[in-house]
Amino acid sequence: MSEKLKIGVFGAYRGQAMIDVLLNHPKAELVAVCDKYRPALDKVEAKAKENDLKVALYKTFDEFENHPMDAVVLANYATEHAPYAIRLLKAGKHILCEVLPCETLSQAVELVEAVEQSGKVYAYAENYCYMAHTFEMWRRYENGDIGEVMYGEGEYVHDCGGIWQRITYGEENHWRNLMYSTYYCTHSIGPLLAITGQRPVSVVGFETMPAPWMVDLGSKSGLPGGVIIMNMDNGAVFKSLHGSLKREPGSVNYQVYGTKGMMESNRWNGEEMSLYIEGEELCKGELSHYKPEKFVSADLAKNFAGHGGSDFYPTHFFIEKILGTEEGKKYSIDVYQAIDMGLCGIMAYRSILTGNKAVEIPNLRIKSERDKYRNDHACTNPEIAGNQLLPAYHTGTIDIPKEVYESVKNKYELGK
Repeated sequence: MSEKLKIGVFGAYRGQAMIDVLLNHPKAELVAVCDKYRPALDKVEAKAKENDLKVALYKTFDEFENHPMDAVVLANYATEHAPYAIRLLKAGKHILCEVLPCETLSQAVELVEAVEQSGKVYAYAENYCYMAHTFEMWRRYENGDIGEVMYGEGEYVHDCGGIWQRITYGEENHWRNLMYSTYYCTHSIGPLLAITGQRPVSVVGFETMPAPWMVDLGSKSGLPGGVIIMNMDNGAVFKSLHGSLKREPGSVNYQVYGTKGMMESNRWNGEEMSLYIEGEELCKGELSHYKPEKFVSADLAKNFAGHGGSDFYPTHFFIEKILGTEEGKKYSIDVYQAIDMGLCGIMAYRSILTGNKAVEIPNLRIKSERDKYRNDHACTNPEIAGNQLLPAYHTGTIDIPKEVYESVKNKYELGK
């Protein structure tokens, strides 16, 4: 393919990472960006001028959608990815989707079928799968270094209290204020599934008490810590921990135990990891600690630093998959695995609401499993759930005074 792929970005805030890649990628061209917030577009315009490029800027999606382009990066609100992805797939666009893939099971079914019917590439931008340690674990597991996985842990602990006004703007029904404990789960779960290739088959969920400081900031769940225990299709067990727990800096940590050894990231230094490989004699082997090196498109990847350098790879592999390269096919996360990652959180919350009972995770690769969920709109968003509305916390949605949102909005407007 001689011409560069023409790609647009919907959402200039989180989409900034993808914009930076597209402005400097040899096989793609950033042609359009859409965001309702004018200062975000101004920032894109300035960067485009620095690179001697002309990028169309739109404040409304309808205008943006009609711009000539091959593909779209969805970096809009995390609960709104699926509807826009479905719409754009039907319009013949390839899609790179930021986290999360869907808000409900009905959206999951519709998204899978839209990808299948369109024949277009859908890629999931779970950048935590491509951090130095997780991507190295992916390589090591594929090499068979630790054997078959028996147990894994993923941890994403991030107390957003200090930036809540900057990411919710004081909007009462902002998706973050409606978010339940296990929803935002793919930073912890995603790498485990990518590394091992296993599929979750059932899940049990737990949540802590609400975080009082998050209630004070307007979270209707109190954004408690969420714990997810998953049974995998090979018999392994995985655990996920995430949410607003007191810890600085936040924790991004992974462990994978196999039949021949184990791998673990460094909890306090994300650039390092440890690897144990057992030898021929039981309980005797080699333990090493090292800083992984980039092993795919390293010369290009080294130019991008966002999220430990991991922001480059989802966009890069998306481009490569559209172009049909083996690299893109191998490392780009497809719609089925993306849905697996997201459904762990959705079904874990249902487990919480039923008293922590195990809940099956449907395999939407199988067409006969889809009909059961076509009309399943259950979530904590009243605009989507209708009469299937779920409480934001297992004992009920927390009642937040209007003055709280006014206070948060005031802090946002003052830049505090």
